[in-house]
Amino acid sequence: MTDGEGVLRWGVIGTGGIAHSFLEAMQETPTGRVTAVGSRSAGRAREFADAWGIPVSHGGYAELARDEGVDAVYVATPHPGHHPHTLTCLDAGKHVLVEKPMAMNALQVAEMVAVARSRGRFLMEAMWTRYLPAYRLARDLVADGMIGRLCSLSAEFGISVPFDPDHRLFNTELGGGALLDLGVYPLALATDFLGELTVVGATRQLSPDRMVDTHTTVLARGEGGVSATLSCASRSTMPGRAVLVGTEGWLELDRTWAPTEVAVHRDGREPEVFHRPYRGNGYVHEVEEVARRVAEGRTQSPDMPWSESLRLARLMDLVRDVGGFVDEGAEAVAG
Repeated sequence: MTDGEGVLRWGVIGTGGIAHSFLEAMQETPTGRVTAVGSRSAGRAREFADAWGIPVSHGGYAELARDEGVDAVYVATPHPGHHPHTLTCLDAGKHVLVEKPMAMNALQVAEMVAVARSRGRFLMEAMWTRYLPAYRLARDLVADGMIGRLCSLSAEFGISVPFDPDHRLFNTELGGGALLDLGVYPLALATDFLGELTVVGATRQLSPDRMVDTHTTVLARGEGGVSATLSCASRSTMPGRAVLVGTEGWLELDRTWAPTEVAVHRDGREPEVFHRPYRGNGYVHEVEEVARRVAEGRTQSPDMPWSESLRLARLMDLVRDVGGFVDEGAEAVAG
């Protein structure tokens, strides 16, 4: 399903900040164009459409899913909406790119995958980091043995946001908490390089109202016994690096969530630094991945397949169980 020129026609569900970032990315690629936007508020949908020159706006998500001028939908609503809104779009025959985390828990992700499989539609979690040039280079260097056999991995992502119970990072109804919103980056990096993770321990700090986690650290063990230390925070800024240590040196990414530089340190040698900037705001790379795989008739991306989203969701569930977290998941399914 594309227009007559092979261009993927996108619809966008949600009109928040991440939706604006998606539209910025769409200006950088000829592979697709946004033809419709949907919001719970018709006025907000129209305002967003006018701002970006989108021809059609819908005052409802189901209406956008039924739009015959849309081939693929980007789900950009808060976390609790990812599951129901994705199912609505898949049931309507649309391909879906859904923001991370894919859903609030592994059970929801499993249902989304099952529906995508039954409908024969493309579905991908928007783990944009995996499609960035620097990240791809790091993966290739490690696979080629540049730093020898992996021994350990550390990654972190922390930002400082003043506490506000209505802010999405602190509001349980919006799927708040550092783990789901920010921790998904270091955890996804670890599962990519280390495979299935066993959670050895997890610590957390809570928001002032004790409703969500604001600082979480996970100690895990990957395949082959490789250790991983993974941290995230919503009320304190972290350096944001990812470091992979091997038997013959170490590799460092300048930013866990959006790297542009890879530094390789090997014993007795000067560090090798590789600069690999991304295009635009970086989201264009995952947008083009969706267009490429849909054109090939695939339903998954080999770099972020359904099995990986399931593994990541199970890992986050396990971290919350081990750390004794407030259960932000089951109570927010309806969205």
